[in-house]
Amino acid sequence: MNAAPPSSPTSLTSLTAPALVQFQLGLFREVVRVSAANLTYRHAKRLAAEIIERKAPDCSVVGVGEKILLFRHQASTEQLLQRLSDHDELRDGDLIEVIIAGSATVTEMRTRPHTLVVQSYRTPTFCHHCGEMLWGLVRQGLKCDGCGLDFHKRCAFQLPNDCSRARRQVSTSLSLFPPRRPRTHSLSNQAGGSLEEISMSKPSSRPPSWADPPVWLGVGYGGRSKPQVPHTFHIHSYTKPTVCQYCHRLLKGLFRQGLQCSDCRFNCHRRCEPLVPRDCPGEKRGVNGEDISDDEMSTDRDSLVETKEEQPPREAMSPCFSTYIPLMRLVQSVHHTKRRAGGVLREGWLLHHTDTDTLRKRHYWILDGKSITLYQNESSTKYYKEIPLSEVLEVRGSTQLSMSTLPGNSAHSFEVVTASLVYCVAGEDGPVWEGAIRQALMPMQSSGGHSEETQGETDDVSLVYQIFTDDVLGSGQFGVVYRGTHRKSGRPVAIKVIDKTRFPNKQERQLRNEVSILQSLSHPGVVLLEGMFETIEYVFVVMEKLHGDMLEMILSSEKGRLPERNTRFLVTQILEALRYLHFKHIAHCDLKPENVLLASADPFPRVKLCDFGFARIIGEKSFRRSVVGTPAYLAPEVISSSGYNRSLDMWSVGVIMYVSLSGTFPFNEDEDIKQQITNAAFMYPRQPWASISLEAVSLINNLLQVSVRRRFSVGKALGHHWLQNFQLWCDLREFEQRMGCRYLTHQHDEERWQRYTQEKGLDFPSHLCWDPNNDHDM
Repeated sequence: MNAAPPSSPTSLTSLTAPALVQFQLGLFREVVRVSAANLTYRHAKRLAAEIIERKAPDCSVVGVGEKILLFRHQASTEQLLQRLSDHDELRDGDLIEVIIAGSATVTEMRTRPHTLVVQSYRTPTFCHHCGEMLWGLVRQGLKCDGCGLDFHKRCAFQLPNDCSRARRQVSTSLSLFPPRRPRTHSLSNQAGGSLEEISMSKPSSRPPSWADPPVWLGVGYGGRSKPQVPHTFHIHSYTKPTVCQYCHRLLKGLFRQGLQCSDCRFNCHRRCEPLVPRDCPGEKRGVNGEDISDDEMSTDRDSLVETKEEQPPREAMSPCFSTYIPLMRLVQSVHHTKRRAGGVLREGWLLHHTDTDTLRKRHYWILDGKSITLYQNESSTKYYKEIPLSEVLEVRGSTQLSMSTLPGNSAHSFEVVTASLVYCVAGEDGPVWEGAIRQALMPMQSSGGHSEETQGETDDVSLVYQIFTDDVLGSGQFGVVYRGTHRKSGRPVAIKVIDKTRFPNKQERQLRNEVSILQSLSHPGVVLLEGMFETIEYVFVVMEKLHGDMLEMILSSEKGRLPERNTRFLVTQILEALRYLHFKHIAHCDLKPENVLLASADPFPRVKLCDFGFARIIGEKSFRRSVVGTPAYLAPEVISSSGYNRSLDMWSVGVIMYVSLSGTFPFNEDEDIKQQITNAAFMYPRQPWASISLEAVSLINNLLQVSVRRRFSVGKALGHHWLQNFQLWCDLREFEQRMGCRYLTHQHDEERWQRYTQEKGLDFPSHLCWDPNNDHDM
């Protein structure tokens, strides 16, 4: 008896390979990839119904399942169209014509569900449902393709079917990747990775369609009204054999075998990702679909951390095929570089004389956010006098006048007091002008107008400082930072203004924690706190003003990254400031380039740490568990909530070194960032790391250690070979001589460097040595 011939590999492949089928609905044609197991007539009708729903979202077909007729195009026959029945199956290359039977009833659909796609944002964006910010580095939320509104993924399940289908016009100039780094193809292209405009809407300002009684999801419309929430996929490495939950085949490979949804843990092949239904439940579930708790997830993560602790120090890894996230200013610390134009607050004709010149003069006064200008007339550009608001010490009302009325003159309405003159102002609108000038002097004045005593000399910030609200320096965790000026000395300051009504009591406590910590610190590497003022609605924290921050220096450099020499100089100052903080048992907890301020635009500037809103008092062997800081710079023990101590700052220094030398975050944009941090799976792509020394990579590896015991302390980091550099010592000594203060080097190092120069045949700069006659070096 003859055996049947074996099937050829080609025939087996054709039986299992997915089929490409074209569906045509009127003028619309759509290509669909259908798996070999779903080529049935029933599944074809389901696909046709989905296409009708997408192409005509404003209409509903009553009885759509029974009223859809499918025809296969057959150009070789006279009929051209062959009607499909229950016994027919789809074939690869088919062109299927979708016809709605004449007996079907088409009505306008009252509900319009949102069409959501995963989105990445570069600017601060708020959820249009709950009003809270979309946090994260990439893929922070979902955007509706119809109306352009933004939502948390957790909020998508509570949305009414009220999409306006009127997509807002947004700027196309924003991009996750700066112009100097052309973007390569990656998964985020499929996930809607383009960036959109900032959305500051709150729940109280919802679209007009929300005024009508909404038809909520799942009420009266069956499965059609269920939210279609897309999965948020990241490349994932599996430690156990795992199957694709779409095609039920094994995910093959040693690492990065497939994709996993960061919310529900759905696993699939990359080739299956376009075929996966948009049905993310938004909750974690196991490989077999069962729900898993956060406790189980943390247990797995903790065991992974323990495994990592037993591994030897990592070597530099090979380049990754995917795109690394470029360095950018995170939404938690937005820096406003464009100054807003200050408008005219009030203008009009007024009379005035001074305490030194009793002759009354008439000028056209114009008040703006920075000064009072006295013009010759309404249209002239020539002015008689300009009074900067920062020089105004006091405004005296009609009951506080110090200058008596001159004979023959009517009484003046109010007085403007500066350090050199007292301006006595008269006019019909005198009381209105008095109020306008007071408001300009204190633009953030609370409605109550009374301050609580938090200063020894005065409790009114407007009497001591002038705040320029049109000059925004940046924004931190708890408020906006404005440029200010000390009225008497003219010294520039930075004033953080916090609206207490916008923050809960917990964040207000964090602010007070920042102030109390800053008041106890005195170090050249820590920003100086000048004072704090408080009203019923606002808190004002006054600090010294510096030139810029380290992130601005990195982004504005020619290559988008800093040379090793400059990075050494900055990192040394950061570590010395941390040495002081850790000696005081203080962990900064939010160390990042935005919080490293620079005193000047020099290539080797003075560095000061700021923004102590998350700082914690932590003892030598103490551990804290509350989540603090900015996610991109967080240590793995903070993310896993396994307890942390002051060494979390050292992890942040490692990330700062990485971004400074490379111009990118040490994260692959296609993989889950929290997982990358927990696993410390950082890589060093050949470009630009081929031009960076191995000593720098070694120090980064010793700082980015998952094991807290293996992670370098401040002392070990300063003693690393990369920072024991003769050129660095020379740069630090020249800097200390300019500052007139020695706090970065020690005189005992001079003998060592003298021996070093003798061994290398170099000239030792004797002018950099300690001078016993110079008190500055003591």
